[in-house]
Amino acid sequence: MIRIKLSLMMLLQYMMYAVWWVPLAAYLTNLDVSSFEKSMILSSMAIGCLGSPVIGMLADRFFPGQKVLASLNLLNAVMLLMAGTTNQPDLLFIFLLIAMLGYMPSWSLTSSIAMAHIPSEQFPKIRVFGSIGWVASGIFSVVFISLLGFDFDGTNIPFYCGAAVSIVAVFVNLTLPNTPPPAKGKKGSLIDAFGLRTVELMRDKNFAIFIIFSFLSLIPFSMYYSFFSEFLLNINTKYISVTMNWGVLAEMGFLLLVPPAIKKFGLRKVMILGLIALTVRYLSFYAGGVINQSWMYYIGILIHGLIFGFFYVGGQIYIDKKAPAELRSQAQGFIFLVTFGAGLLVGNFICSELIANFKSDAGYNWSAIWGITTLSSVVLVVAFMLLFKNNDELLKSK
Repeated sequence: MIRIKLSLMMLLQYMMYAVWWVPLAAYLTNLDVSSFEKSMILSSMAIGCLGSPVIGMLADRFFPGQKVLASLNLLNAVMLLMAGTTNQPDLLFIFLLIAMLGYMPSWSLTSSIAMAHIPSEQFPKIRVFGSIGWVASGIFSVVFISLLGFDFDGTNIPFYCGAAVSIVAVFVNLTLPNTPPPAKGKKGSLIDAFGLRTVELMRDKNFAIFIIFSFLSLIPFSMYYSFFSEFLLNINTKYISVTMNWGVLAEMGFLLLVPPAIKKFGLRKVMILGLIALTVRYLSFYAGGVINQSWMYYIGILIHGLIFGFFYVGGQIYIDKKAPAELRSQAQGFIFLVTFGAGLLVGNFICSELIANFKSDAGYNWSAIWGITTLSSVVLVVAFMLLFKNNDELLKSK
């Protein structure tokens, strides 16, 4: 029964986010917001990542995990409802920012709750329901478009769906087994919360290169993560959420390939393969437009899990092997801030400006956009291959 509750918790936690985040760029395009406003709104998650460690640190020390999670999800529900009622960009940004400041701590909090009640080696069997929830969020698009005859992607309806899932999650959270605050009574600091002690490890040149490239990789990565729904809207894709969720579905399989790939090729080559996949993604988008073969877009969608699993999960494994035991948790938090915090934030602004520069009254010049993104990915992977050395036994599989 506990496993069922934990699995349902994970499923709902990722579904409530995916249902509105995936089509968000398409909605902002329909609102005709400025490039800067679009960048700010799409960066609400990244900013939420930057602030969430502080909230998470406070929550870990005072209240039971399941009650904190229920409170955060209630806040998320209220803010998503408010987001659905406005078409003012400034208000939309405020509502989504508050929602993300409350939501982003839930990713680590749900993991902590799960591993407090099951052996840690069994955690992937619970975590996979998060990916299932992300994919299942596409059902809302199918229901509203096919069964109810309403437009869904590119509208404000996903916000209401996210709020509804959040409310259901609140009640599920309250049925979870009691999870006392793991750090109750301990002193906390902002340095520890943000994992900034990890900066000391950057004295190692190879580690510093890894951190820098992890940050830089999010610039081309964000073109897909934040803006691909805008592209799908522009080419008149009917089921945007469902289309993008194919990539998350494939991700579940690719994640299972990470351990055997590291064993066979070594960690450095696995991370390089992840960056090569990033290049292949944008090359397939570019080629698909140039030769007018839309099926090629699915190549870039389906290898999302290869990129995420091989480079970003591979990077987490590198962190785990490189950092001393007393810094491992902080180091994992630090790389999250570097990538999906600072990296995604910068990437959103750069990609938004790139799209704006190639948008005219005649429409978008997607060939130029994908071409530039492809070239930047090529430079990234070549530079990583040249600079990130395989001179450390820590890079080899244990």
